Amino acid sequence: MNAGGTAPLVELRGLRKTYNAGLPNETEVLHGIDLEIGRAEFAALIGPSGSGKSTLLNILGLLERPSGGSYRLDGRPVQDLDDDALTHLRRHALGFVFQFHHLLPAFDALENVTLPALARDGRVRRAVRERAAALLAEVGLAAAMHKRPGELSGGMQQRVAIARALILEPALVLADEPTGNLDTASSDEVFALLRRIHGEVGTSFLVVTHDPRLAARCDRIVELVDGRIAPPRR
Repeated sequence: MNAGGTAPLVELRGLRKTYNAGLPNETEVLHGIDLEIGRAEFAALIGPSGSGKSTLLNILGLLERPSGGSYRLDGRPVQDLDDDALTHLRRHALGFVFQFHHLLPAFDALENVTLPALARDGRVRRAVRERAAALLAEVGLAAAMHKRPGELSGGMQQRVAIARALILEPALVLADEPTGNLDTASSDEVFALLRRIHGEVGTSFLVVTHDPRLAARCDRIVELVDGRIAPPRR
């Protein structure tokens, strides 16, 4: 995972997550997760519904705080950061692709791709617009960059979402069922695009998927069962 002894991009040690702590309905969802994600790694996260995948992804995405254990992202101890620092780190280090693309319907493709920069900086600089246009060309949408989401197919909309996730050059992209809302052909195309981008720019990817075909095309499969990492399958 970490060639040459390079420190991992993500390092979880004994990570736990409990909801309703101290109440009669207290529930621990994650039970001491140890996990590393290497730099430039492309990994799949699989597991049955209710296994804790969404909770783990939310913690990795700095959307929820763990209840115990440690989380280091690019060497930084995340659990020690305040909310403002977490927001700053999320915007600078992470990209997100979801099953439903969450594009703004009133904005064209180019404007949707630049939204993370607008949220971070309060404006969209020329260099960002140029990078957004280049990313849309990279994902095969050079001719559609001024079309609104309603004018694009589902697969095309997901390509816009992928470009949006990459606009700020994150170290890690978290993709939650990125092909789950697509037909088989579009799913294969989008996944091939993710793999190609990974190979070209070296961004780390963690892809949540229920599709064993897609998981098998990742560098490594992490399986979560009942809130614990399962031993690797042989």
